[in-house]
Amino acid sequence: MFKIYDPQTAAQTILQRRPPDEVTIPESLQARIAGLFGEPLSPDQAVRRILQDVRQRGDAALEEWACKLDGAAPAGFRVPEDQIQAALQAIPPEVRTALQQMAERIEAYHRRQPLTSWFTHDLGGVLGQVVRPIRRVGLYVPGGATPLPSSVLMSALPARVAGVPEIVVVSPPERSSGQIPAPVLAACAIAGVQEVYALGGAQAIAALAYGTQSVPAVDKIFGPGGLFVTLAKQQVFGVVGIDGLAGPTETVIIADDTARPSWVAADLLAQAEHDVLASAVLLTPSRQLAEAVQAEISRQVEERSRAEIITVSLENRGGAVITRDLDQAAELANRFAPEHLCLAVRDPWALAGKLTAAGGLFLGEHSFEVLGDYIAGPSHVMPTGGSARFASPLNVWDFVHLVSLVALDPGTAAAIAPQAARIARTEGLDAHAYAAGLRLEGGEAA
Repeated sequence: MFKIYDPQTAAQTILQRRPPDEVTIPESLQARIAGLFGEPLSPDQAVRRILQDVRQRGDAALEEWACKLDGAAPAGFRVPEDQIQAALQAIPPEVRTALQQMAERIEAYHRRQPLTSWFTHDLGGVLGQVVRPIRRVGLYVPGGATPLPSSVLMSALPARVAGVPEIVVVSPPERSSGQIPAPVLAACAIAGVQEVYALGGAQAIAALAYGTQSVPAVDKIFGPGGLFVTLAKQQVFGVVGIDGLAGPTETVIIADDTARPSWVAADLLAQAEHDVLASAVLLTPSRQLAEAVQAEISRQVEERSRAEIITVSLENRGGAVITRDLDQAAELANRFAPEHLCLAVRDPWALAGKLTAAGGLFLGEHSFEVLGDYIAGPSHVMPTGGSARFASPLNVWDFVHLVSLVALDPGTAAAIAPQAARIARTEGLDAHAYAAGLRLEGGEAA
């Protein structure tokens, strides 16, 4: 189940990155799409049909797709505000306390991120940069087998700290009740989110992007989801902004012979249980540690409720890689650019300086990733699929935009206008040159 690899074999298997368009679509999904649409379509084509339908028919299309995909449409998509507040009292007190403490730490962390406008008089007149919060954002909170209140807090609180005035949550209702689970609604109450819609899938993304009779459009969409949600976000980009394209979760642990095998194994299992496509990889120069972790995984997995998912994940996307030393482990990690990178080594701070590409860096065995998933402070929404090479974890800057401010004085404008006119003529833009010349005393710029 949890195999041990050499670096060369690992690079061609568990550490190999594949472009998103090379993902193999299961036959079961292909058959379901054909049944829904009456003809064989790719997931991309199916999502495009749903987006177009919602754009053209609004709420009527939302209701139809909710019935087709979720089994039934709720009586009204928007959740009443009193129901959101009631959910906070409906959950067990100890869960409410844990969520509130989680919220406090997330907010405290993100308030440390500076959102600063600035101005300078050094270039003539005033030049500057103004930070403005995005007016209205939509947060997609996945549904499925278990409720995910943590996803609400990890997205909504950075938005709140950034000053976003209108925060919207969409989340699919449970099939059994037709309602969003109480823990998710309770998290919305804690985060101060009052606008919540029982909507899921590509149709929810369409509603956020285009707007319908009951769901006003947003300016930017955030949050992970399944294949249809990810494709929908990709297709509506440009109409609205998106935070990124989330893939399956992934974690890499770099460990040496000081690491506790039982702890390393538990941390790998904790991430593998997310999804059969999750990646949980150990990089270590110690074969003895790798074999001990392998044995611990075999022992611990039998006690886990999601053992079937864990087993598939570790068989296909997990394993241990025996490296030459910690430097080679760092090289492999930088090349893979994982969502989460954990250091269970003697001196994690020394190794951290060699690591350049990761969504989150977890230093030491007491900074284990489960704490990052819930309550450490930074958002658990992090770049996947190797995008940590260029992308960042969700933060307050994702919820603002910058406005360049130009307020030049007449002397500066006159001094630089001739250069603007010359460059404009070089580019063949005569009207630009003429507009610059009109500002000069004595006529058109030379």
